[in-house]
Amino acid sequence: MNLATATNESLAHTSNYLIYSSMAVYLLAFFANMAEWLFGSRSKVARTAAALTGAGQEADAGTVKVEVATKNGGTAVLERPKVVTRSVTGARDVPDGPGASGGDEQGDLYGRIAISLTVLAFLIEFSGVLTRALSVQRAPWGNMYEFNLTFSTVAVGVYLTLLALKKNVGWLGLPLVTTVLLDLGLAVTVLYTASDQLVPALHSYWLWIHVSTAIFCGAVFYVGAVATILYLFRDRYETKLAEGGQPGNFATSVMERLPAASSLDKFAYRVNAAVFPLWTFTIIAGAIWAGDAWGRYWGWDPKEVWSFITWVAYACYLHARATAGWKGRKAATLALIAFGCWLFNYYGVNIFVNGKHSYAGV
Repeated sequence: MNLATATNESLAHTSNYLIYSSMAVYLLAFFANMAEWLFGSRSKVARTAAALTGAGQEADAGTVKVEVATKNGGTAVLERPKVVTRSVTGARDVPDGPGASGGDEQGDLYGRIAISLTVLAFLIEFSGVLTRALSVQRAPWGNMYEFNLTFSTVAVGVYLTLLALKKNVGWLGLPLVTTVLLDLGLAVTVLYTASDQLVPALHSYWLWIHVSTAIFCGAVFYVGAVATILYLFRDRYETKLAEGGQPGNFATSVMERLPAASSLDKFAYRVNAAVFPLWTFTIIAGAIWAGDAWGRYWGWDPKEVWSFITWVAYACYLHARATAGWKGRKAATLALIAFGCWLFNYYGVNIFVNGKHSYAGV
């Protein structure tokens, strides 16, 4: 064994160690996110659950009166700001929830700890991906194992960037960390592939361009999908309130700490619309690379077909979202179908369908 081979193997072992270390830190971040929600649920949001469900209220133009018990056994009527969940006709914005901490000081502390741990885990995972690249001396996305590592790293990077830009995306922390743990667990158990060189067709600068943009698009599409799912839950909650229903305390505590449905809908639309042109470029770049590698730009390979299907699905969503008759839940359903196409394009096609893109195995 020469020195170069020994060095590469050492780097590969270091990469594995860093990935497992990042998983441990992500797990701590998961518990911190859970603590933020749990302690927050005992704060202002839980204490005003009755005001939100309409039990025992007398609403005037600007306040809600709630009867509560006092320490001496009597009762008192407290006036709290009226909770508004739907915008009035012509209005564009509605109040958002107080966040996962629910305005609770202890919950907010756990939230800041969760973000700090997520940053640390991101840096460790990024180091693991970089070390993997050094061990194989190429772009670190030549198979599904490496793609999973890079995908989760980029997804967390998108989340942290939005936080750094002062965007209200704290609600994304818990679902993000949860899915990243699942993604990394799948990568190190089922999809793990030892460091190796690529087939000749992949030795091209287009590997850096085409695959990197595909990973980034997938990460942003994932963020949009999470926002869309939460929008559907929040919209149903707001609809129930508007119809005079009384959601349970648990649903109230969770839903009222999310952004309003209109905010989630707007956020999902904006991130999907922003990354769609890049997905278009990804497909074009793949076609150009195919022309260089295989002598044809389009050959109806399963990966090519499902990439195009994903493009069509997101194009339909964006068109529907901009059309008056297809806003809201209908358009959101299209968005989830489109993301499902992206997932199948990655997992389903790579695992269950044979084609020219099957050279890397898993």
